[in-house]
Amino acid sequence: MNLQNSQSVEQQRYVLESLAELNDQAYILSRYLHGITCEVCQLLNSNWTIITICEEGDWQILASHPLLHEAGPESSFHTELSAILLQHGLLQHIDDVEHHLDHQEQLGSYTYSLGVPLRTIYGRVIGTLYAFHQHPCQHSSEKISIVQSLAERTAMAIENYQLYQQKRLSDQRLEQEIATGLRELQAIQSKLATQERLAEIGEFTALIIHEIRNPLTTIEMGLNYAKKRLLNTSDQKRLALALNESQRLKQLLTEILLYTKPQVLKRSRLNLGDFLSELLIQLKDMPEATDRQIELTFTQPDIHISADRDKLKQVFINLVRNAFEAISPGEKIRCEISSLHAERVCIHIHNNGEPIPPEILPHLTTPFCSTKPSGTGLGLAIVKRIITAHDGELTIHSSAAGTTVSVQLSIVP
Repeated sequence: MNLQNSQSVEQQRYVLESLAELNDQAYILSRYLHGITCEVCQLLNSNWTIITICEEGDWQILASHPLLHEAGPESSFHTELSAILLQHGLLQHIDDVEHHLDHQEQLGSYTYSLGVPLRTIYGRVIGTLYAFHQHPCQHSSEKISIVQSLAERTAMAIENYQLYQQKRLSDQRLEQEIATGLRELQAIQSKLATQERLAEIGEFTALIIHEIRNPLTTIEMGLNYAKKRLLNTSDQKRLALALNESQRLKQLLTEILLYTKPQVLKRSRLNLGDFLSELLIQLKDMPEATDRQIELTFTQPDIHISADRDKLKQVFINLVRNAFEAISPGEKIRCEISSLHAERVCIHIHNNGEPIPPEILPHLTTPFCSTKPSGTGLGLAIVKRIITAHDGELTIHSSAAGTTVSVQLSIVP
């Protein structure tokens, strides 16, 4: 069993134990309150005794003897009686309060009632204890005193149970917060470990690239010298091919270095519309843009972001170049800025070129995955690393209508 499954089983076991404990406490309280109603019935020789509680203005019976369905009226006239009792705060008799009831027929066969408020040690009334009789009767002061004592014990038991429930809820919230904090800490630790590992890989890669670049430069110098000396057409073709391959290898080394290098951002506040407008004007002069057009639209003119200008420029140069390469001369690519909500903005770059095969689409941001014969397969991987460093999101959708690359970034005031 892996660690995640083990933690899940442990959490489930804890939840079940907690629920069982809570159910036990509720069962104990229910038995205790039922015992109180039985004692009062015996003490006062009453026909029906109930304990009620008021929560947020809603009255409910917590305990009854005999059981509620065996006891008299089905209607909740005890709610009216309880409200009257709380208003007066003293013992009440039905003959004293029946004229206050809206529906006197609700009393049924009960002709006498003794009610005591359930008052906590802090003086807060949380409910009532009522004993109902079908025949008039008189209770001694000693018996009434005992009922008042039982009411105090009942109030204490209910309050303790409520405090217990509040503590359980508080403990559960605390445990959830701790668990969330631990998960966030683990995510941070994992991210730091990844960054450290990438930093080590970057240092190692930089050393290798340095060692490759030096002899590659020497080889390139030799090829250029040979190109000047060997004027035969066949020799010139071979040398041109070798020089092109050396240039491609140098570009690959540069992109590998960019990919493995830690993303250290120099953030500044940018007006996204102005930034892209200026950049797209410059990109119209790139070779891939020949006989092609680009259109920029935005629904909201003043959207600001916090970003590294140079790195973000690198992102959109790559994405726009890819879009130009995907369309034919005379066609157009569209760049649209739209705010998702108050906190996020999305930049869509759409081309109507050939759709990307669905089996390749999920792997486009994986290093060395490319749909172009001469591509290094690192361009989109580098783009994704830069966007991720900005706490953004890169998504790619492709269909018969074309391909849309979307970049989500956070908006700043």
